[in-house]
Amino acid sequence: MKNPACIAEWTLIRNLIIFVLSAAAIGCTPRPPWLFNEGDFGSAKNLPYDSPPQVIYRIDDHRFVTLEHYRDCNHGQSFYNDTRKGFHDKIGNGLFENYQGTIVNADPSGNNIVLPFAYPPHVACSDRGCATFVWYSTDGGETFHVLTYMPHSFDPYEDSKRYAIVVDKLRIYVAKDPGRDPYVVSYPLIPGLVYSNNEELPEGLEIEFNTTMPKGLRSPSGQDHVTCDASIKPTNPDAQIIRERR
Repeated sequence: MKNPACIAEWTLIRNLIIFVLSAAAIGCTPRPPWLFNEGDFGSAKNLPYDSPPQVIYRIDDHRFVTLEHYRDCNHGQSFYNDTRKGFHDKIGNGLFENYQGTIVNADPSGNNIVLPFAYPPHVACSDRGCATFVWYSTDGGETFHVLTYMPHSFDPYEDSKRYAIVVDKLRIYVAKDPGRDPYVVSYPLIPGLVYSNNEELPEGLEIEFNTTMPKGLRSPSGQDHVTCDASIKPTNPDAQIIRERR
């Protein structure tokens, strides 16, 4: 018959070994990565990613948009830059970089600027869809306002591929399905006029529906789409996003 005291001692030693091994295993297990959340991303004032800035759209030699602090090409912060005026203005999180259509800034004076937005792929919209807008300026980038170009979309990222948004010295042109049977709406631009305030247009000016877009318009750089080098990635893609306190 085995000695009960020896059995008890062996059981104690075995349990101690199991405890030590379990603790060691827990200590060696890496912490799970921070779970990315679109809500946290969209509301964050600052993003933690250490990716280097890249130019994703260029109007000319001194006006361009950079993507910064990005997790990937769809999730970052975009900035409008004008090196002559010293502008480095934040546009937003996951907005400009997700517009997939055509963009042309063709105002020779440089006063009128358009920067259309979309949302990252697979963003959930309400049962009425997402409203999607253009950021526009009539004073050379000193101030920007919003104009809705796609009022109801359940997939703004994909649907934005069907649009061409063009500005010249007088108007913004929004063309849907420009390569097939385009439907064009044009909005007159006047310094100080803010469409989102539902202001009345001066006499003699009006929004034109089912109109035509002038031919031959192009940005000085020749670039007419957002481009992003997806091979450039942050070293900390699972960094935690800190929501800003309100």
